[in-house]
Amino acid sequence: MFYVKTVPTLTRAGADISFKRVLCSRRLRSTVTSTSATQREQQDDSSRGTAEHDSARSESPGSGPGQPGTGGRCGTTNAANEITVDFDQSQEAYKSKDSLELLRSLVVFKLCSYDFLVDKNKEIMDLGNKILGQRGFNQFMKMTFYGQFVAGEDHRAIKPLIQKNQAFGVGSVLDYSVEEDISQEEAVQKEMDSSISAAEKESIGKDHSEKKFKAHKRFGDRRGGVTGARTYFYADEAKCDQHMDTFIKCIKASGGSTMDGFSAIKMTALGRPQFLLQFSEVLVKWRRFFTFLASQQGKDGMEALGQRLELKQMQEFLTKLGAKGDFYGWFTGREEESSGTIDMLDWNSLIDDRTKISDLLVVPNVELGELEPLLGEFTIEEEKQMKRMLQRMDVLAKHALENGVRLMVDAEQTYLQPAISRLTLEMQRIYNKDKPVIFNTYQCYLKEAYDNVTMDVELSRREGWHFAAKLVRGAYMYQERERAEEIGYEDPINPDYESTNRMYHRCLDYVLDEIALKRNANVMVASHNEDTVKHTLRRMNELGLLPRENKVYFGQLLGMCDQISFPLGQAGFPVYKYVPYGPVNEVMPYLSRRAQENRGFMKGAQKERELLWKELKRRLASGELLYRPMY
Repeated sequence: MFYVKTVPTLTRAGADISFKRVLCSRRLRSTVTSTSATQREQQDDSSRGTAEHDSARSESPGSGPGQPGTGGRCGTTNAANEITVDFDQSQEAYKSKDSLELLRSLVVFKLCSYDFLVDKNKEIMDLGNKILGQRGFNQFMKMTFYGQFVAGEDHRAIKPLIQKNQAFGVGSVLDYSVEEDISQEEAVQKEMDSSISAAEKESIGKDHSEKKFKAHKRFGDRRGGVTGARTYFYADEAKCDQHMDTFIKCIKASGGSTMDGFSAIKMTALGRPQFLLQFSEVLVKWRRFFTFLASQQGKDGMEALGQRLELKQMQEFLTKLGAKGDFYGWFTGREEESSGTIDMLDWNSLIDDRTKISDLLVVPNVELGELEPLLGEFTIEEEKQMKRMLQRMDVLAKHALENGVRLMVDAEQTYLQPAISRLTLEMQRIYNKDKPVIFNTYQCYLKEAYDNVTMDVELSRREGWHFAAKLVRGAYMYQERERAEEIGYEDPINPDYESTNRMYHRCLDYVLDEIALKRNANVMVASHNEDTVKHTLRRMNELGLLPRENKVYFGQLLGMCDQISFPLGQAGFPVYKYVPYGPVNEVMPYLSRRAQENRGFMKGAQKERELLWKELKRRLASGELLYRPMY
């Protein structure tokens, strides 16, 4: 099959990288058990209903050490190699905690379940600060909420906790969680100032941008309706450089504290959101244009990777619409070397060399009945801003390599995410050639999540780099739904929790199958859902994926779901805690939203509280109330 080989933007910028290999191994510990053949058959039966099958990828994997056999879609496993993890053993789950830590967890989780305390948490914290004074209030927070969800104030203070967790099999994703504590009015003003281009301001009445990709004052404060994700607002390029320096310190702290850690970054901290908005619109319109052309050739309704365009038909149709460029010649080079068809990945590759083909990058404007250019609004200054954002990302990736750390690029709102994912992909093309260094995040509550995952996996196969992903359900649901309804565009979120679960498992199964087939993909299952974790373990057993291969990771937030994280770690699975850190007074915005997130989570998480009580009572009955973890 023909496809266009592209030169990524970062490569054109002259990125020069020297690679280091980070070798790590994990040993199986006491919570590992083998399953009998009968148990295995029961597990297979229970998982067949949820596993998604793709006949186009049903090839058997090659033979070799650690390769799966032929069960499921990609292989069977000897029952003796299967591993199960018991998430009901409170003693194993909390062996890294002393009794005071268990008591603190119970108190904090209970407080987070009271709506009044959560709704008024900022006012209560402000009052506590006045009554206790800054020093007393800081100490109180370290004994309660801050101590539960934040590792410490700086890279030195967090080391003991990181080392303790690592001793019990749990790694770290460091996340410097300091956030500007600004008013809603200030946030809106900053967002509006930084999200409108000079061209938009000068072309009043001529702007054809879609409503979704415009800044709206009503939703200018991107913190609204968001739980658990810190938010950055653009001030100037110097501020972006400061954010980059902060991320570098976080990377160095991760490299100095753990041998195989991650560091989390956010793209909106590194550049002007106006570029992300504009580039996202370009990418979405360009992809939509492909779907439109496919429908003209009778190929609508298919999955994204299944659609292929006949080039001659496409050229004829575009010429009738008024396109002046030679699409056919661009894709084929020489006619005899072409299959005569292209898919979505070939189509997307045109964006990579946009400066030479501006006459081709056009889409139909239905209202005006004419073709209009996609990239005509990029000014010289906007190109410079884009390059500076890429340069900052390049600097961070190089520091990650030098320190043996992997970069986790967090997901953001759907009107920014297409550009964020594309820029992350550019980094992966360069830095993931030898091993997974850059991880992209996919939000599975999005209707398009499966298409996004499958296309990026396929691109990694074609170009020969390591696909690396973190799968989450998503952090912006309420804000996204409200914005879509208010402004008037299609809701991008799946209709209910069940459909999001199905999407999550579908995306996960696809990546797990890719790992089994090629051993060239990696995924972090970032979930607090025990059923999802168990589903992953079943699929790993079916496909013969062993924990020590370090291809499938698990992730949870610090202070939450220890009954999942620590048994996984002690069983030899690569599992990580998202570890926030920063000064007490500067992490307050993060803690405020964490309390809001925990309200809903803890109301339904009876099992965690029951296990905490069970372990406390066990220690009391056995005379181990003064238990101290040994490591």
